[in-house]
Amino acid sequence: MMEQWLQIRRQVLREGVSKRQILKETGMHWTTLERILSNPTPPGYCRSKPTYSKIDPYRQRIREILQQDRFVPKKQRHTAHRIWQILQAEGFTGGYTIVKDAVRQIKKTGQEVFMPLVHPPGEAQVDFGQALAKMDGVLRKVHLFVMALPYSDAFFVKAYNRECTETFWDGHVQAFQFFGGVPRRISYDNSKIAVSKIIGPRQRELTVGFQQLVSHYLFRYHFCLVRRANEKGVAEATVKFARLNFMVPVPQARDFDQLNAHLRAMCQQDMQRRLRGQNRPKEKLLLEEQLSFLPLPFKPFEACRIQPGQVNSELVGYIYSSEAAVLRIKPCQIMH
Repeated sequence: MMEQWLQIRRQVLREGVSKRQILKETGMHWTTLERILSNPTPPGYCRSKPTYSKIDPYRQRIREILQQDRFVPKKQRHTAHRIWQILQAEGFTGGYTIVKDAVRQIKKTGQEVFMPLVHPPGEAQVDFGQALAKMDGVLRKVHLFVMALPYSDAFFVKAYNRECTETFWDGHVQAFQFFGGVPRRISYDNSKIAVSKIIGPRQRELTVGFQQLVSHYLFRYHFCLVRRANEKGVAEATVKFARLNFMVPVPQARDFDQLNAHLRAMCQQDMQRRLRGQNRPKEKLLLEEQLSFLPLPFKPFEACRIQPGQVNSELVGYIYSSEAAVLRIKPCQIMH
């Protein structure tokens, strides 16, 4: 095909052979010859009229169904067959195959594309991760609380024996002190520590513990969409960075105090690092970002559960929040 195409173009356009002679020798139609002379390569077949399919009026309806499926468990999402049944009830007269092909095409072309974000100063992201540490000679799993500031790329990391409300509280208190202020907006995943119920794509019913924390510091909160942890991708990446750079090789420590002293020193040391594309270290960027922070409250938040108790006259009651959180000594009723 291409050989004949090239030969005809050369004969007519370079060698001066007449069009009439080419038509006589090849027997082709004159419109075909004109197409050959007008195009260096065969242009392929083009429809003269747009095609119409029975599924076209229902494509938007299919998109709506697939969009709603993003907020329900995978096991309860619509199959192509179920969508076909729904469309039939709404007046569709086509077959199942054409619906299946349309569903596949919409899923393929409708995938989300994530663009790099420009992070304003004064915003933070929070996440928990896990790592191994050898404490008092015993290898054990520890939970890393991470708060990251995307604008300056400064971050705070602290290890705890478990992930719970008290360690969640204490991580915020220590991070705010480390950064010298309170970020105006903090992004979270949908952890049960903060969320008691998901009631919509962005609507959440908050736990009492999280409400107490927010009420004390008065920052705005943002929760990621379900199964969209990439919305706080900086914190996710920081957990990985801390694990690979601060916990390799596996650190050895007497207790959590010594381990967290090591992690804090590493966070401070990282503040001297200069980011790609920046002419200032992270420490300078953090000083600039602090202008967007909320001030720290005069009274710090007490990262512990306060429970009344009764003891004898020789002891006082105490509340223990976690191994790494502050051990709070509280007066309580004395038995007479």
